[in-house]
Amino acid sequence: MTLYFLVKYLHVLGAIVILGTGTGIAFFMLMAHRSGEPAFIARSAGVVVTADMLFTLSAVLLQPVSGGLLMWLSSTSLEERWLITSLLLYAIAGLFWVPVIFMQIELRDLARKAEAESMPLPARYFTVFRRWFLCGIPGFGSVMAILWLMIAKPF
Repeated sequence: MTLYFLVKYLHVLGAIVILGTGTGIAFFMLMAHRSGEPAFIARSAGVVVTADMLFTLSAVLLQPVSGGLLMWLSSTSLEERWLITSLLLYAIAGLFWVPVIFMQIELRDLARKAEAESMPLPARYFTVFRRWFLCGIPGFGSVMAILWLMIAKPF
């Protein structure tokens, strides 16, 4: 096995982790939200925050490092249009992902408070959840497009 294929493996693995964790987080947050139960939402959001910090953040940090190494090892120019587009989409994904982390923390905390006080979820919870959901569309969509660009290199 060459260094190039080892780095490529790590790069693809990072993409899989980002997509897999993103999909799992979205699913578990949506299912918890649909339950309407503050205790379930609090526990689910707590796990989601941990998973995002542990898995997604690690992969997000790995991607530019492994991608840069792949460029260097393969003599790929930064002028490749598919690569420039991928980097722009990566920045867009990051612009939506960073606020989502803070929203998940707030959703967790609002649900914990509602549970502790035996109260229903406050209106703020629903406002933040809608924002969280809407941020996921361009954030996750950007990652899906990057994966396609990595594979197809269409231009």
